[in-house]
Amino acid sequence: MRRREFIGLLGAAAWPVAARAQQAGMPLIGFLSTLSPSNMAANAMKEFHDGLKEVGFVEGQNVKIEYRWAEGHHDRLPGLAADLVRRQVAVIAATGGEPSPQVAKAATQTIPIVFMANGDPVAAGLVASLNRPGGNLTGVTIFGMLAVGKRLELLRQLVPKAGTIAYLMNPNNPNRELDNVQAAARSLGQKILVLNADGDEAIDTAFAAIAQKGVTALLVASEPLFFDRRDQLISLAARQAIPAIYYLSAFSQAGGLSSYGNNLRDMYRQVGIYTGRILNGERPADLPVVQASKFEFVINLKTAKALGLTVPPALLASADEVIE
Repeated sequence: MRRREFIGLLGAAAWPVAARAQQAGMPLIGFLSTLSPSNMAANAMKEFHDGLKEVGFVEGQNVKIEYRWAEGHHDRLPGLAADLVRRQVAVIAATGGEPSPQVAKAATQTIPIVFMANGDPVAAGLVASLNRPGGNLTGVTIFGMLAVGKRLELLRQLVPKAGTIAYLMNPNNPNRELDNVQAAARSLGQKILVLNADGDEAIDTAFAAIAQKGVTALLVASEPLFFDRRDQLISLAARQAIPAIYYLSAFSQAGGLSSYGNNLRDMYRQVGIYTGRILNGERPADLPVVQASKFEFVINLKTAKALGLTVPPALLASADEVIE
């Protein structure tokens, strides 16, 4: 199934939500994602529901949820967000990176929004500050641009004789990560080739450039589009025998060589908790943005062997998970 929809009876346009729910029945959550349901990481949605449950909400019992999936097509987000606003949902959980909450914010200044962001939500214009968000948004961020330097270091340890390392990014969703990549590369004396891709064909073109330009390793940006197309990326990397490092463990679990980044399941749980707290009457402006602090380094040893790589014992020992 490409889309799951659960039609709700109640919406609310502002706070406090709990009082409105008592007057009119079961509250309605709008779940807006840049991804597709079939491409969600394992257990991520379970964690969202577990977070809701922690603060007293169970779908179908005392809360309803309308799901809207952009399926990797960011141009669909405005229409999906507008539909949730028309339905007067009590709160919008905007996940899958900055495009989702940015579009939701443009659609409403009154309905509370709980976001999941890859970068700095202040720089992205989502909140006034991390401690005092102000307005109708709060949420959780992975600060992906800060972890990318560590990913480059780990990739260099995996491929110590790397010549040129490609950095694959989406030009339509700049998240300030590139500056950190270039700074880390300078400090390591590493040559970086920046490649842009904003869809399936562009990803194929980027990998063609990797083959033509003699790239020896690949660093993939923290980008929802790439998460939704992780099978394509992993398949192309395997076909061209390019060692790659990604930003979430779901890539390594799907066959990617390695990953370093935040625990996605924990982030979805936190989004669920904040969504429930708002349903209970708290204001987004008073809920500090959560900075995700659980990082995971995962190595897929089976993929390493297929690539002919010998993973240093010290690197294996430092991994949070080794897939064999």
